[in-house]
Amino acid sequence: MSQGPRHTPAEDVHAILIGASFCAFGIVMLKAAGLVTGGVAGAALIVSYLTGLPVGPTFFALNVPFYLLAWRALGPVFTARTLVTNSLLAGLSLMIPQWVTFAGVDPVFAALFGGTIIGMGILALARHRSSVGGVGVLALWMQEKRGISAGKVQVCADVLIVGAAFFILPLDRLGLSILSAVALSLVMIAYHRPGRYMGY
Repeated sequence: MSQGPRHTPAEDVHAILIGASFCAFGIVMLKAAGLVTGGVAGAALIVSYLTGLPVGPTFFALNVPFYLLAWRALGPVFTARTLVTNSLLAGLSLMIPQWVTFAGVDPVFAALFGGTIIGMGILALARHRSSVGGVGVLALWMQEKRGISAGKVQVCADVLIVGAAFFILPLDRLGLSILSAVALSLVMIAYHRPGRYMGY
């Protein structure tokens, strides 16, 4: 089966802006509800709860080792796009609370919608050769080089990361955090499959 035409630079820029915005919005919503999710986003939320550090810059810092993996495994273009994406995500996560408040957000809605919109952001980025780094880099590398589903890799990592939240979150928030991680991973499992998307 032949591949379709590659995305134009303008389409790539648009996808990176949308993907970073979706991820940042979802992370801010989850934090407002006192939840975590999978991946480095979940780890950044845990660190933010423990230290009071802003989640966006924490997310960027935790990703530093994965930039090296991205450079070696997926190439300089992918790595550069990922760095741009994470810089945008860090900045947007600081700005969104000034534009939108979530004081009354329902935690169940935050878990489902927050996790799903992060997953959709990651999906948009993956289809335009970018990522939010972290587990996403490892998952994409495993899928492209080993044929292992990115969603399944993400689920395994999410179990470990959300499990760490057991020590800092009440059980009800922990359960909803698991729901959020599942919502995120289901997007990747359902929609990010090798050979399905031809506009890469």
